[in-house]
Amino acid sequence: MRAVPIGELIKAVVMRPRLWGEALRSIPALARRRWWRTPPYLPLPDPEYLSWRIATAYGSSSAPMVVEDVVAYLEWRRRQRLGVRRPSTGGRISR
Repeated sequence: MRAVPIGELIKAVVMRPRLWGEALRSIPALARRRWWRTPPYLPLPDPEYLSWRIATAYGSSSAPMVVEDVVAYLEWRRRQRLGVRRPSTGGRISR
């Protein structure tokens, strides 16, 4: 599994101030349980969970994550929390 380059991810979030709070809120939601008890003592996602999420998103747990997909995930979390519906696309799938 190849991680998203952290610098690219930080830049993508910094450029979207409306996602700053959502990015911070996602940390405890994704952090492995009792992260403070094991090195590296950071609230990182559980590697097994992250591998499963990547496999379900990209078809392989070794596929690289895409920064735009992480941004789309944060936007989705924000919409869900606020109860905002996406505008209708008239039956078309938009990207």
